[in-house]
Amino acid sequence: MGIHISENTALGSFNTFRIAAFAARYAKITEETALVALYAKGVFANPFFVLGGGSNVLLTGNYQGLVVHMAIKGKQHFIEGNYVYVTASGGEIWNDLVWYCINHHFPGLENMALIPGSVGASPVQNIGAYGVELMDVFYSCRAFDTHTGEFVTFTKEACGFSYRDSIFKSKYKGRYIITSVTYKLHLNSQQNTSYGAIQSELDKRLISSPTIRDIAEVVSHIRVEKLPDPGTIGNAGSFFKNPVIHKSSFNTLVEKFPDLVYYPMPEEEYKLAAGWLIEQCGWKGKQVGNVLIWPKQALVITNAGEATGSEIYAISEKIIEDVASKFGISLEREVNIL
Repeated sequence: MGIHISENTALGSFNTFRIAAFAARYAKITEETALVALYAKGVFANPFFVLGGGSNVLLTGNYQGLVVHMAIKGKQHFIEGNYVYVTASGGEIWNDLVWYCINHHFPGLENMALIPGSVGASPVQNIGAYGVELMDVFYSCRAFDTHTGEFVTFTKEACGFSYRDSIFKSKYKGRYIITSVTYKLHLNSQQNTSYGAIQSELDKRLISSPTIRDIAEVVSHIRVEKLPDPGTIGNAGSFFKNPVIHKSSFNTLVEKFPDLVYYPMPEEEYKLAAGWLIEQCGWKGKQVGNVLIWPKQALVITNAGEATGSEIYAISEKIIEDVASKFGISLEREVNIL
């Protein structure tokens, strides 16, 4: 199969920050054979960037390499015993997959409803929300190796998952292009309503025995209430990771800041609420030029006008500096910087 590579392509409609930037070269991938064709052309020997839904990237300028836009579609499943294996192509919208599972009565993804982005990006940073992470339901993924031109299957164990991380972000960053992901869902799994405001919202709705649809609707409601709609105001959701620190550092910090918001984790570690740290530094609701820190959630940086990616990046630098100065905590960006 041949594939068309366009030049000087506008990326404004391909990123949720709505940053006006251009790619020197651009290729839209609608089937796996297109990646083989690109490899045959030798393009992966030069700089390239894989773009999915554009919901987790900040373009700080024009990209001088090739943007590989993943748009392969398709969903299927099969049931084996008490489990259902759901496979979705990398270009599928994540939330569409969540509702595919809900409509088929497959539990496991409902807490991650309305997370922006594509299926192909989901294993890269081990997405998660409201007490559930991708690694909890991940079975395997199929990926194209841009070094060898071959397709490889990665098991859960091979992906090296940790909080918002995987080998695709570290050891193999930029090497593999994920073309499909298979999720293993237990048909009788227990629903998780203990995290965040889920139970409170269920109580408001007088729902005592929630279905997975109820949970997905509640989670979606909470997210819409708290987070800005990318269709209305440019943003990439949570800009920073919640930092994880060891017990010794936590004890010192909580003694100094008794109101510290945190979540206990295994192995004597604690996850801190980055939004709370940022808010304590006075950034919540603050606007600098066309860059606005969302008034309802300090984790979210928004493009309130025609901000450039460089302007947004500069504000994120100042936030990182302020949090480090006040708390001695180094925030890490969740958004990919290009």
